[in-house]
Amino acid sequence: MSEILSSVDQRTKLVGENRLELLMFRLGTRHTYAINVFKVKEVITVPRMNMMPGTHGNLRGVTIYRGLTIPVIDLRQAIRMRPVSEDNLPMERNVIITEYNRSVQGFLIGDVVSIVNTSWEDIQPPPKSIGKANFLTAITQIDIQGKRELVEIIDVEKVLAEIIEYDVSISEEVLDHDVVNHFTGRKVLIVDDSSTARKQIRDTLEQLGLQILECHNGAEALALLQEWADLGKTVTDEILMMFTDAEMPEMDGYRLTAEVRADQRMSDLFIALNTSLSGSFNQAMVEKVGCNRFISKFQPDMLVDVVQQRMRELL
Repeated sequence: MSEILSSVDQRTKLVGENRLELLMFRLGTRHTYAINVFKVKEVITVPRMNMMPGTHGNLRGVTIYRGLTIPVIDLRQAIRMRPVSEDNLPMERNVIITEYNRSVQGFLIGDVVSIVNTSWEDIQPPPKSIGKANFLTAITQIDIQGKRELVEIIDVEKVLAEIIEYDVSISEEVLDHDVVNHFTGRKVLIVDDSSTARKQIRDTLEQLGLQILECHNGAEALALLQEWADLGKTVTDEILMMFTDAEMPEMDGYRLTAEVRADQRMSDLFIALNTSLSGSFNQAMVEKVGCNRFISKFQPDMLVDVVQQRMRELL
């Protein structure tokens, strides 16, 4: 256990195209869950926590972590699992310290299983039949102690969105009305496996009169772009630009960008990487694959700034 936990920080520094490492854990049952190691700062044993009146029901409390006061979220409760007593399995409780969208928080979990290196090509979206209320962003199969197991990757952004009300209002001083007036009839493509992230961008940009197209992963987006090109359409006439997440099933945002840049029919498409992963990691990848901009998620004013920048280039 100690070797697993001590290796997390070093592993988050790895950079690989269309690769990811999953931190796998359990929540008091035999099911295995995971999140991307790149979003993990550290795994610690359960710290002392204080309850605060009036907080969200999924918050177990707050604690001091490296000089910061951070919330600790009961992940089992947040994804609406059954009470742990029904499973009657022991829980060696730990807290995963993560950084999403420029904020640090802890997630209360059970046992840490292991860290596994895999590819986004091996990650699949959850079946549509499970409905929209689930908290999964993807699933995969991993060999765990000689046994092939289904691993469910949690949509942490959706978990956080139930606790934090994200504001999609746009600051008046950000708006360039001379540019905004040209958005009518223009379309923007959003590529993200998180319904929460897609909604945030859609709710922000529709205020400007932009029309929104959505894809759930890089493979789906690339197929759409190639279809337009195969039909003789100019991709940059079809859409003003594309926002893409970094980590997605089947094809991540880095591979998607690299594929677009390699195709002369669409190589000049304006692409913004919009992700909750760390800025230092993404800046290196943006330069490597050729994105035009990198912005952290849930920044409405920054989204507006990016689309206005793109529109100015065309005026």
